[in-house]
Amino acid sequence: MKLAVIGGGSTYTPELVSGLSRERVRLDLRELVLHDIDEERREVVGGLADRMLRRQGFEGRLEITDDLDRAVDGADFVLIQIRVGGQEARLSDETVPLACGCIGQETTGAGGLAKALRTVPIVLGIADRVRERGAEGAWIVDFTNPVGIVTRSLLDHGHRAVGLCNVAIGFQRSFARMLGVETERVEVDQVGLNHLSWVRFVRVDGTDVLPELLEAHGDEIARSVGLARRLIDELGVIPSYYLHYFYTHDRILAEQLVGVPRAATVAEIERDLIQMYSDPNLVEKPALLEQRGGAFYSEAAIGLVASLASDGGESQVVDVRNNGTIEGMADDDVIEVLARVGNGGPAPLPQPRVAPELLGLMQHVSAYERLAAQAAATGDRVTARKALLTHPLIGQHPLSEDLLDRLLEAGADHLPQFHAGIGG
Repeated sequence: MKLAVIGGGSTYTPELVSGLSRERVRLDLRELVLHDIDEERREVVGGLADRMLRRQGFEGRLEITDDLDRAVDGADFVLIQIRVGGQEARLSDETVPLACGCIGQETTGAGGLAKALRTVPIVLGIADRVRERGAEGAWIVDFTNPVGIVTRSLLDHGHRAVGLCNVAIGFQRSFARMLGVETERVEVDQVGLNHLSWVRFVRVDGTDVLPELLEAHGDEIARSVGLARRLIDELGVIPSYYLHYFYTHDRILAEQLVGVPRAATVAEIERDLIQMYSDPNLVEKPALLEQRGGAFYSEAAIGLVASLASDGGESQVVDVRNNGTIEGMADDDVIEVLARVGNGGPAPLPQPRVAPELLGLMQHVSAYERLAAQAAATGDRVTARKALLTHPLIGQHPLSEDLLDRLLEAGADHLPQFHAGIGG
């Protein structure tokens, strides 16, 4: 099997490499390719990956390259983890909306749209090369944010793709610790969209223990997702961390207006990590990586690839087409739910009817995602404005016009589809 990682110079890559040894029985990995366009990061991260693999006794071939065609040639799996524009673009995503009185976040609201507009065309270009040069039936696994919009775009253009986020596996690890049980005994059954999801069932050995979990650990859970315990009790579900941008919008906005952007903190962590990775004596991922975000990403990603490759049939939360899974959502909407994963792809497990207070927000944001994906692929400004107008964190006409102008100006270097006279 050949696995290509596009964005292999990411500081996440050592997480992936550390996960490979855990799945070596199911993964007959003969070739790992790390592709990145940034020479320094490619060589530094690739060097650490090489040391880690040799320590694991990896007998396959590691290749580090900036040649995309070479990377995906014959690849069975292509994992995409890129950040178009780097941390500077992320800082823009988190600060430009603040000037208009809107939440600044890289995957939610106006910042999420900006990221989608510059990311979707690049990912689609990569996917086209996979279609032309990858192995027959090659899978694209997307970890690039905004995952829901990127995955929708890939599927809309006919690619064999699945989206992946680390929120569910993070919950699983936390719940297992709270319950004092082994991680593999805990199953998180959530419903929603990427970065807009709610945990409705937490099963231990197949039995739902969510009520007991909330009773004993509700305060800790509420703090971890930044919401009031009373709200969680009233909803009867556990919202993901990203719901606090919606449920406590004014508080978060006030904090952001006086705080340090997360992008600045992450950029500093990344600089420290790259320096650590360059140490020739380092042969394992450093503890600092846990502060970068994306905890347990490697386990989720490698576990997903292993299930797809081996027809394992394990259940995992992924981003897939709805296709009737959630009543009230369009069939072609991309949802994030528990699915049974085999070599035929993820098969979403049946979902009970979704409560209106959850479904309404899902429908609202999914409509925005549909428009965002269209705008990113076409460069149509009217569609982009409609996307902002549709998003529940924005939703005002003068504001959507001002925001789009600012976002397109700030991201001009990475938005050729909008600055070449397309869309008007």
